[in-house]
Order: sequence, then C-alpha cells, then structure tokens
Amino acid sequence: MAFQIINSIISWFLKKRKHQIELFLKYPNDVQEELLLKLISSAKRTEFGKQHSFSSFRNYKDFAANVPIQQYETFEPLIERCRKGEQNLFWPTPIKWFAKSSGTTNAKSKFIPVSDEALEYCHMKAGKDMLCLYINNNENAQLFTGKGLRLGGSSEVYKDNNSYFGDLSAIITENLPFWADFSSAPSMEVALLAEWETKMEAIINETINENITSLVGVPSWMLVLLNRVLEKTGKDNILEVWPNLEVYFHGGVNFNPYREQYKKLIPKADFKYYETYNASEGFFAIQDKNGSKELLLMLDYGIFYEFIPMSDYDGENSKAIPLSEVKKGINYAILITTNAGLWRYLIGDTVKFTSTDPYRIKITGRTKHHINVFGEELIIENAEEGLKLACEKTNATINEYTVGPIFMDGTKSGGHEWIIEFENAPKSMDYFTEILDNALKSINSDYEAKRYQNMTLALPKIHKAKPGLFYDWLKKKKKLGGQHKVPRLSNSREFVEELLKL
Repeated sequence: MAFQIINSIISWFLKKRKHQIELFLKYPNDVQEELLLKLISSAKRTEFGKQHSFSSFRNYKDFAANVPIQQYETFEPLIERCRKGEQNLFWPTPIKWFAKSSGTTNAKSKFIPVSDEALEYCHMKAGKDMLCLYINNNENAQLFTGKGLRLGGSSEVYKDNNSYFGDLSAIITENLPFWADFSSAPSMEVALLAEWETKMEAIINETINENITSLVGVPSWMLVLLNRVLEKTGKDNILEVWPNLEVYFHGGVNFNPYREQYKKLIPKADFKYYETYNASEGFFAIQDKNGSKELLLMLDYGIFYEFIPMSDYDGENSKAIPLSEVKKGINYAILITTNAGLWRYLIGDTVKFTSTDPYRIKITGRTKHHINVFGEELIIENAEEGLKLACEKTNATINEYTVGPIFMDGTKSGGHEWIIEFENAPKSMDYFTEILDNALKSINSDYEAKRYQNMTLALPKIHKAKPGLFYDWLKKKKKLGGQHKVPRLSNSREFVEELLKL
C-alpha cells in the first residue's frame, strides 16, 4: 500500500511537466530563438563573448555571421584553461565538472564542460521528462512501486586541480536528487565501482532479489548484464527474476540489432521500449509515444540547435541552418549551442527529421562513421536496415558488427569487409551475403552504382566472428561498459585489422 501511495505521488509530480512540453510543441521556433538570445546575454561578459562581440547581437543572423562553427579540437585550449581553474572563459558561472568522453574512434579523451545549469536544466530535467512522457502514455504504470536498474559507465570521479572529471553517468550519479537515488538500483556504493566486471557481479548480487520495474542503459551492455543474471539465477527469462518489469529506457546505440534478443529475454507482449538520445554534451531527444521509432526533439533544455545538410558538409567550414528551415528526410549533422558554454559545436552525430510539426527525428549515424572510400556514401542507417532485412530472411540475429574498406589493388575492385558476431548465425553465409548486398543496393543508389558489374565494389566479404570477440577487443582496449561503443563503419582498416588479429 505504501509503495502504491509513493507511486501515485511521484507520478503526479512528474505529470505536471507535460504543460511546459506542450508550450514548446506549440511555439518551437519562438522557444528556440528566445533561448539563443538568453544564452548570448548570459555569456556576453565571458572571454569568448567579448571576443565575438556578443553584446552587439540582436538575432540569430548576427550570431551565425560572427561565431564560427567549432569542433572539439578548436575549442580544447579554452576547455583546458577552465580545467586548470580559470573561469568566465566561455560560460559565466563556475564550471567544476567535466564529462570524459572517449567516443568510439579516438584514443584521446575529450573533456566536455558540464555547468550547474546543464546538470539541472538539461540532464536532470531530461531524466524527469523521460519518466513524465512514459507515465502520461501509460496511466497504469507502476514504476515507483519498485526500483529502476541503472547501468552507467565507470562511475568513478577523479579530481584534477579544482575540477572533477569522469563518465557523464558518474557526474549524474554524484548529483542525483534524493528521490531518484531512493527509487534506483544499484546503490551509490556499487554504482561508483570503477572495475567493470567486479561492478557487474555486484549489481547482480544486489538486484536479483529486488523488485525491479524498469531498466536504463545502453543496449549492448545491458544485454551482457541480463544474460549474466540468467546464468546466475538459472532462470529461463528475465521476467522470472523480475516479474514486474514494464519498460526499458535505452539509448547510445541503434536498438534494431538487439531487438529480437530482448524479445526472447523479456517475453511480454505489452513490454515497453523507450529510446532516448543523449551525450556528454547534452540531452537532445526522447521517444514520446508508445511503440514509436521517432524521437521528440526537446527544445527547452538550454540547447540551441542548428543543422548542416550532409550533402554540403565540410566540417568547420560548413553553412548551417536553424531549426525553422529543416526539411523531412534530409540527412543533417547537428550543431549545438549550450548552457555549458559550447558555442556552435559539432557533436559528430547525424539525424533525419521524420516530422516538423512537432519536430521529431531519428538518429542516422555519425559524421565520421560512414564509408565513402569509393563514393558509395554508406551510412549507419543503411547498414542497419540492410542487416535487418538479411536477418529476417535468414532467421539470424546479431550481437555486434563493424565494417571497413578493402582498398583497390591494381585492376582488382575494392569492397567492404564485415566482421559480424552472430547470436544465431545463418545456415548459409553466402545467402546472407547476397541478401545483405541486394538490400544495400535497394537502399542506397550510390552503393548500387559502385557495385555495377563489380567494377568499383566487389561483393561484401563477411567474417563470422567467434563468440565474445568484440567484448574481448573492448576489454583489451580498456573500454568495457557504459558509454563505450563498437565503431560500426570506418573509412580506415584499423578496427577490422585489430579484430582479425584477435
């Protein structure tokens, strides 16, 4: 009874936010324009603001004409000065938190500034909105009669001079409100364990006898955890361990390759999956309808958005457009200006709009994660769609994959080399390869043109990886857990070569 009362109170509290969400749904461009002017006004006396004449800006046009587009490398000197204790460089309030983000390809870490405003009005607000949207869509939700199992990255926070750095999940864990900590598992002590495999064991021991009602985490790593829970308990599926589980909030990687495995692990017809889109730089979008494959762009988190059509993409020399000018179905790189002092910052992600009233998106990949060695312009969205079709036709399921180029050698055609770790392998790899190739041709006309009579691109070469290959590879690179991801597509052979050696 007490849990039911707690569930009702927290649900009522979260639902109140729906009216504010409706405001930006109704006036999206006004909300964004007003937010930009507020950010400019806040930072006009910072070093960056003075350098770029923020005081003279009256509108978006002034802003876009005077502030250059930036990647991390350009902005890094200011960030490094801030980490050493200088303040008021690019944001007026003191910044002491930095989210360490190594991404998928760079060995070199990035340190993304996280202001108090970004923590409260972006990341924390988004966590509440994720629950708000789910509860509004599911009147009988019983989330708060039990606990949510959160699987973050390495949650250790390190001190450096007067600043702190760690995974974004660590920073959020350190700053959670009491009610979120009360309704979450594992305990703070276990969440802050640094060594991934020790932490997995501790999470399992602490949660197998809890009433877990929701899951939050990256699909690839959550899958590892859930399979280990079944090994430990000897149960056939996760509902035998946690019968009241009702929703999985996921993000970080495309869910499609994992969907069938989750259906087997959680065999419940009305089980809900809710996707989120966040990064160290900010929280951007949330699935706002049951069963949807689109994400609602959240416009009042202190983030101003701009977009660069990928057909015209040229890094920092690109020309961007505001949200009001985007069109459906075009692949865009995202540019953000935030309440943590990132100004016209390229985060490296690409999206397509599925709707402009309201603004809903789907994530299509990364600006760097595509293969275009031969003009084939293969993006992650194409690869995922091709794999989905090949798996459906051959009853296969996939755990992980990566793709690299086979460069031309004399008169020999080039190609794509795939390393795929199957959960269920197809009976015939030749048939799987043929289906995948035909699917990619039908999805991507550039790929189809380059495959014509094998002149530029030969048939894809696919290796069936040994079980656990990608896990072992990430472990070797000290990239187990949390926010670390397997790079899907690359213009170099670096990852393919490393995996083939293993």
